[in-house]
Amino acid sequence: MSAITGWLDRDRDLREHTATVRAMSDTLAHRGPDGGGIWLEQRIALGRNVLAVADLLDNGQPVVTGEAGRPIAVLTLSGEIYNTAELRHELSVRGHAFTGATDPDAEVVLHAYLEWGADAVRRLDGMFAFAVWDVRRGELLLARDRLGIEPLYYAEHPGGLLFGSEPKALLANELFRPQVDAEGLIDIFTVAMRRPGDAVYRGLREVRPGWIVRADHNGLHHHRYWQPVSAPHTDDVDTTIATLRELLTDIVERQTRTGTAAGLLSGGLDSSVITALAARARGDAKLATYSVDFAGSDTDFTPDALHVSRDAPYVRAVVDHVGTDHTEVLLDAPALLDEMGETLRARDIPGVGDLDVSLYLLFREVRRYADVVLSGEGADDIFGGYPWFAAEATASSGSFPWAAGNTDRNAMLSPELRAHLDLDAAVVDRHREAVAELAPLAGEEGPDRRVREVFHLELTRFLPFLLDRKDRMSMRTGLLVRLPFCDHRLVEYLWNVPWDLKRHGGQEKGILRAAAEPWLPPQVAKRPKSGFPFGQSPHYLAAVREATRAMLADPSAPALALLNTGALAELAEGDRWHSGTFTPPPWLPRALQLNTWLRDYRVEVRL
Repeated sequence: MSAITGWLDRDRDLREHTATVRAMSDTLAHRGPDGGGIWLEQRIALGRNVLAVADLLDNGQPVVTGEAGRPIAVLTLSGEIYNTAELRHELSVRGHAFTGATDPDAEVVLHAYLEWGADAVRRLDGMFAFAVWDVRRGELLLARDRLGIEPLYYAEHPGGLLFGSEPKALLANELFRPQVDAEGLIDIFTVAMRRPGDAVYRGLREVRPGWIVRADHNGLHHHRYWQPVSAPHTDDVDTTIATLRELLTDIVERQTRTGTAAGLLSGGLDSSVITALAARARGDAKLATYSVDFAGSDTDFTPDALHVSRDAPYVRAVVDHVGTDHTEVLLDAPALLDEMGETLRARDIPGVGDLDVSLYLLFREVRRYADVVLSGEGADDIFGGYPWFAAEATASSGSFPWAAGNTDRNAMLSPELRAHLDLDAAVVDRHREAVAELAPLAGEEGPDRRVREVFHLELTRFLPFLLDRKDRMSMRTGLLVRLPFCDHRLVEYLWNVPWDLKRHGGQEKGILRAAAEPWLPPQVAKRPKSGFPFGQSPHYLAAVREATRAMLADPSAPALALLNTGALAELAEGDRWHSGTFTPPPWLPRALQLNTWLRDYRVEVRL
């Protein structure tokens, strides 16, 4: 794992801007604290920061290949390629020679590009973002993995573009200024409704998952190289279960070949499946696992639509059944507020408050023991585990299903901002746009069609939100998190499994439960979905309310121009914390982060 950054400029001599290039790269040191380098010529600069993983050699990037002593192509790569050995063999047969003197994944990707051009990306299995400068064509290629596990941002400027693994890399260059417009504010005030490619800051874009962006003398060209294809599912129940077992076993085996991977264990179905398979892949070597809980959760825990039970009893059942070397990470909920600034710096935009901090603290503590972990992220998105899937199959909400129950989103906006922004109308528009992207399967109508729409919304809006959160919180601590459920082969297969079959046995993710039955204790295989824990300590809630009161009393607080101060004061003085059926992130910590972001990043609001 690592970070990449770069600068293409056809008007400047970048050899005179080495200090700026290094500054851009230095902002990503947390993603690659173990070294790195830059490659620079007149029109292009490429940089990379390296995070070394236990048993992996990484002798540096960017990787350069040439002829007659002159470079013909240069590559910088972030992420991991799980089929490197297979590709290396195929390319060797085709006459490519590998030096072994640099990062093996990067060297293989560069030779794959030389052999197949941009189509090389279709042959990669992994989580990756990379940039290739083709010296022969004077062309820059940016590419991102199919699900968007690895981030990659870019911004055009006159004469070229800037890019980097996080927005902070671009913010280190004076050509990119921190501004936000109405569309960016919609992204901040709503959750998981961002259009693919948008990135909050005005002028900032993401390379979309499953896409490549090519920059040449004629500008930017965008090309989609992957998406799930709708087709009838012809496998019966037994064949579907057998196929899932085969896919999951192979995926986890691939993702445990390198690095001494540990398991993040919640006691839920998803993490328990990955833990059981990883333990089998390790053979006689005992798998280390880690779970998180909050001090006092035995008395503070209150169930809701996404958190139906405490994790601890189920974690212990898996540990005893599988036989792992387990560590429970106990977090202090009042400390969540103290770390909210750190999670803001990880994201470079306001996040989701304590939900971010809980995950960050888990990763930070686990990093004390391990450098690579496996996580169950993505399973609910591809198997239909969230409660809104069943709700939409019964009666369509006609909107983003995780937003069910949210009414009058504009109530938290200041009167001045409401003159420029209508969040309710924006959500309607964005849902319509998202659904229009999907080519329906011929003959698919009613609930089946709506459920397919929901899976499309999940893969293109909600899952990217989760992956972005996972990436920022883990990489802020230097922890590499692998996601077996986000393997594109599994996603492609499940895309066409009918909803009734996904709910085999009448329970959410029933087909996964049937596949995992031989691997898990019965109570875990049947446990209903329960979300990632978050701090519910009354001390934390009181601290957030007090910080909100202080912000409201500060006339220089920049967020006050955007927020309804009366509504904020009512929340700060009352006992209401959540709103909406599926308990969206509460407003008070988000308002505090918005204020800090506007102030510390010196963001200009342009409406």
